[in-house]
Amino acid sequence: MSTSHPAPSADYAAFIAGFRADALWDEVMAPGPVLNACIACCDRHPAGRVALIHDGKGGRTSELTFGELKERAERFAHTLVRLGVQPGDRIAAMLPRIPELLVVMLGAWRAGAVYVPLFTAFGPKAIETRVKGADAKLVVTDAVNRPKLNDVEGCPPVVLVDRGGGAPGPGDHDFDAELARSAGSFAPVPRQPGDLFLMLFTSGTTGSPKGVGVPLTALAAFLAYMRYAIDLRPEDRFWNIADPGWAYGLYYAATGPLLMGHATLFCEEAFSVDSFYRVVKQYGITNLAGAPTAYRLLMAAGEGPAAPVKGQLRVVSSAGEPLNAEVIRWFARSLAVPIHDHYGQTEMGMVLCNHHALAHRVHEGAAGLALPGYRIVVIDDGGRELRAGEQGQLAIDRQASPLMTFAGYWQRDALPASDRYYLTGDTAEQNDDGTISFFGRADDVITSSGYRIGPFDVESALIEHPAVAETAVIGKPDPERTEVVKAFIILKPGVEATPALAEELRQHVRHRLSAHAYPREIDFVAELPKTPSGKIQRFILRNAEVARAAT
Repeated sequence: MSTSHPAPSADYAAFIAGFRADALWDEVMAPGPVLNACIACCDRHPAGRVALIHDGKGGRTSELTFGELKERAERFAHTLVRLGVQPGDRIAAMLPRIPELLVVMLGAWRAGAVYVPLFTAFGPKAIETRVKGADAKLVVTDAVNRPKLNDVEGCPPVVLVDRGGGAPGPGDHDFDAELARSAGSFAPVPRQPGDLFLMLFTSGTTGSPKGVGVPLTALAAFLAYMRYAIDLRPEDRFWNIADPGWAYGLYYAATGPLLMGHATLFCEEAFSVDSFYRVVKQYGITNLAGAPTAYRLLMAAGEGPAAPVKGQLRVVSSAGEPLNAEVIRWFARSLAVPIHDHYGQTEMGMVLCNHHALAHRVHEGAAGLALPGYRIVVIDDGGRELRAGEQGQLAIDRQASPLMTFAGYWQRDALPASDRYYLTGDTAEQNDDGTISFFGRADDVITSSGYRIGPFDVESALIEHPAVAETAVIGKPDPERTEVVKAFIILKPGVEATPALAEELRQHVRHRLSAHAYPREIDFVAELPKTPSGKIQRFILRNAEVARAAT
């Protein structure tokens, strides 16, 4: 591990004063001089070190070393060249969390190609949008997902990973057969720092999905997050439960650990409370990362299932949407571990964090401080940087953020170099000590009787009530107040939805939050609309209320 890794007690302000982004980039480049993501994430680590632990179906466990990954990546790179893939071409993969996913990813990089993830829950239309948008030259998938491609217009050639689900169809290439034909070493294709190695598409919750090209320079930012925010140490057993079909899983469950020469864990089984605790106990997990949706499910299951692993976890990280304070307190009480909130976007990775490896004040409900290598501010509509206590839009100071790599969406206008700030579209407020509290998407903030109300605050108050398992809060159009606060609530098992409970919840929020921010309307629901990665889609609830108001 590099000597640049801070001591666990390193003071944030002192560390930032001596921070050098170029040192991280030099580490990614080692041993040089050829720049290639496969070298950075595979070749430069000891061949005998474990790179992947695979928790497969039926309780089967397997491991791959960095040397074994390298050999298979070389074979797949040969396959890509034989199939006509050139450096810079995009190849897509729709695979579950299996070893072949890493082989395809690393092999693509070795050949100089760009890896495009496809989430396995996608239907044909979502697949088509991304395959066409990236102009992918081929798609790698398994037998379970292969039928979806039959309805993808203009689908490129298919490489099929046969895991006992059937032989390749007409025109498909067999993954194992192709690798068997591809013996011999494959020298990594030299790339430039600005060349792309990943391409993802935004979830499309606020419009059609947009392509985000990730250049090789982003590897330094990935390394910074794993080191300072996640605090991944050599002795840790690490598990990021996020799916590699999405940014957080691809960046920090696949790429980030390998970049640090650390084993990652892929659990093929779908997430459940039972499977979570089984994996944590079986593999001795000490460092965990994931999303609030999963953590709220653990909390809803109670302290009983948590008891056998209480005290085992060293640190837990959360990303995807703000972490409710009650979840933080539950993890401390039931699992005896600190859980820290982290903020980021597909476009830039994680940039605002409560860092496990750096000492600073942590506020419940606050997203923390800038990741080393970024300067994050809150600005008004005129671009003026706001002082503490003033609510505005979260922005990245591009001129003072050497790790910032996002320059615009794929095949769309680039961000003008003259634009100093990258606008996140999220509403936030800086605290007196420099930490930043996140309020939500700008279009999620509720305006009621002149007050600006963050849905996160109301949701956090509601989730503290013992009857509430999950909730989403929106602003419903109202002719007198502009909007009123409306809550959609999933109750815990065995709790009956009654008018008396609804009133109890209103009064609970009035007492915990304020008299103007309580939900005047409450709907008890069985489920909430979410993106495939688990983020609540408040805009769907809001649009439905707008449509009702218009009729």
